[in-house]
Amino acid sequence: MKPDLFQAPDYYNLDELLTDEHKMVRDATREFVKREVSPIIEQAAQDAKFPKQLINGLAEIGAFGPYIPEEYGGAGLDQISYGLIMQEIERGDSGIRSTASVQSSLVMYPIFKYGTEEQKEKFLPKLASGEMIGCFGLTEPDHGSNPGGMTTNFKDKGDHYLLNGAKMWISNSPFADIAIVWAKNEEGRIHGLIVERGMEGFSTPETHNKWSLRASATGELIFDNVKVPKANLMPGKSGLGAPLGCLDSARYGIAWGAIGAAMDCYDTALRYSKEREQFGVPIASKQLQQKKLAEMITEITKAQLMAWRLGTLRNEGKATSAQISMAKRNNVEMAINIAREARQILGGMGITGEYSIMRHMMNLESVITYEGTHDIHLLITGLDITGHAAF
Repeated sequence: MKPDLFQAPDYYNLDELLTDEHKMVRDATREFVKREVSPIIEQAAQDAKFPKQLINGLAEIGAFGPYIPEEYGGAGLDQISYGLIMQEIERGDSGIRSTASVQSSLVMYPIFKYGTEEQKEKFLPKLASGEMIGCFGLTEPDHGSNPGGMTTNFKDKGDHYLLNGAKMWISNSPFADIAIVWAKNEEGRIHGLIVERGMEGFSTPETHNKWSLRASATGELIFDNVKVPKANLMPGKSGLGAPLGCLDSARYGIAWGAIGAAMDCYDTALRYSKEREQFGVPIASKQLQQKKLAEMITEITKAQLMAWRLGTLRNEGKATSAQISMAKRNNVEMAINIAREARQILGGMGITGEYSIMRHMMNLESVITYEGTHDIHLLITGLDITGHAAF
């Protein structure tokens, strides 16, 4: 087990833009990752098992719903604090960040924004403490980039709703206690329902044989005439805008999280280049290696500035969906490119589990696709600047 020697790059002194609270939250998360995640994550990825023992620790550092008000069990933090938490967790592993991101942005956020007071009081404190884990059901086998085409539906049966359909590629689903499920009513209007583990006809088969996000539990949601109490419908918002509002929050977290993965790959490659000798000198003295490293730190710095500015806009309630989309697309592409370049600096060692780079690279192949594919985010920017939809 290699010691975690990570040192975070801050080439433009971004720490000066952070408050003392921001730095305290970030440093606490960083210490948790070094202490709890790094020692076990390579084996968890090799075994393709989500390390459930991390759930309590994630809750203790405020990774579940950090921006949810304290009255509902959250930490009441701002959006930059949330981003920094996601950055540090993904520095450890994208799959672990996915669990925290889903819990925060795709489960707690919709309950807080769209749910009843009873729903908030019933679920949010348990989700914040990790006593409950949730998942988010939007993507279907035949409807990924076109969520409005979903076929999952529910019918009003008087004292309950009858839910039928299926969702796939659902993080946390195999062990989730609740699922936020988006389905169409009899008029074709999309609504959010809280489906609870144990409801008859509700099953969550696990997805196996993944080469990416191996330390994350992924599965399906199957609804076979599931009776959902009417009290479990979230009444605050309906239509496709409701789940897309959740995705805004999640994509924002990803924009920060991807920076963490890139930072880890860069830091690993930089340290290796100084230690690895060829032709009698460290490879860090070679121009081509310096080119790779210089470009890495430049791209990380640009992404850090973009994420910080976006976080400031989020705090002010000014960030648009298109701005969030741009940051998600740019920062994940940046991270995956850095992972590939860092792997080359390590040569053959770069493909082994002794270093984190190949695991990050495989994980980022999922991150660049989920919560809006790379291509769709490009077209969202295109729509925003031209006014014409190309999808």
